[in-house]
Amino acid sequence: MRPRLFAAADRGEPVALVTIVAAEGGGPRGVGAQMAVTASDAGGFLSGGCIEADVILHARATLEDRQPRRIVYGRGSPFVDTRLPCGGRLDLLVERLDPDDPALAELRHAEAERRPVLYVSNGHHRSVRMPGERVEGGRLYQPPQRLIVVGSDPFALAIAALGLAEGWAVDLIRPKGPETPPPLAVSYHRGSTTEAFAALRPDPWTAVAIATHDADLDHDALACALRSPAGYVGVLGARRRLPERLNRLRAAGVTSSELERLRAPIGLAIGARSPTEVAVSVIAEIIGTGA
Repeated sequence: MRPRLFAAADRGEPVALVTIVAAEGGGPRGVGAQMAVTASDAGGFLSGGCIEADVILHARATLEDRQPRRIVYGRGSPFVDTRLPCGGRLDLLVERLDPDDPALAELRHAEAERRPVLYVSNGHHRSVRMPGERVEGGRLYQPPQRLIVVGSDPFALAIAALGLAEGWAVDLIRPKGPETPPPLAVSYHRGSTTEAFAALRPDPWTAVAIATHDADLDHDALACALRSPAGYVGVLGARRRLPERLNRLRAAGVTSSELERLRAPIGLAIGARSPTEVAVSVIAEIIGTGA
């Protein structure tokens, strides 16, 4: 959602931000889900398509008169012609953000610095605070997911491609790889794994997938990744090789607590064989861990 807010601000357009502030029942989206609506565009969704068209009308009314709105759908709603098939209830806050709103600038700074922040608004006044503060009704914005893939074969490229399809920023590390990057919208790194990890500085919102099929490259990448705060570290390879990997990492000074973070073999156990199947299992595992 933040990219849409920032893009509207860059165009000099106000944007109506719609947030679920309370939810009951079995709807597909929970508290904190958002839509961004401009005079000519809308992105995001709050239900299974039941209310979005009506929400856009209210959002554009807020753009016009600058007045925030609280809207209820489902139980207790005055909009009897707009129903929620799940039988629940959604409470929405609709607010207008102008391009020069200080809260937008704070969100942009936090994303650039990869800091989690708490966005707090009552529709009239907005603030961006530290996540640890006790504030009701805040919406937590985590840094966007990032994926680092180490490798150059079809498995590594399939993992990178599926990460891109998820909308993640993807870095591909190919030590001594060809000068021309693969035909993917990745950031490409040809230096050593040590140099690449030092430059990329993985954080808790970074997943690292290692698929080099080279014992030495795997080892170097694992040592760097496991010593970093990366939220997910996995390596492709046969299970029978795992004791050898672990012993070598211990000898290199990787601690037991760091080794406990390793996902090996990488990915969910779905019987994956092809590069695409392995990529699905890896991306699903990353999503499941919340890295």
